[in-house]
Amino acid sequence: MNHKPTNTSELRKRRHARVRATIKGTGARPRLAVFRSNRFVSAQLIDDTAGKTIAAAHGREFKGPQSVQAKSIGEAIAKAAKAKGITTIVFDRGGYRYGGQVKTLADAARAGGLAF
Repeated sequence: MNHKPTNTSELRKRRHARVRATIKGTGARPRLAVFRSNRFVSAQLIDDTAGKTIAAAHGREFKGPQSVQAKSIGEAIAKAAKAKGITTIVFDRGGYRYGGQVKTLADAARAGGLAF
């Protein structure tokens, strides 16, 4: 029998798997993976070929609502990437809609100097 996903987390995981089938991060152009929970937003730069996390930022490090966290995380990730000499990335929205916190994080990363 086919299992039909019924809750939002299963549907998000399915969407994320579809996206991950086509997006791969490399050392020169890592993947910026976004994760949202009920309380926090987090992001990491991942080199999929080496299986290593290059940089990460989590909402616990920043005070305020999730929209403020997302902006701070985008700026922090951009700063960490620039410090490691990375200017271009591949954006992985993690199966979430591109809006709200995900868009705020992406815009802040772009404003920090990352190209994607």
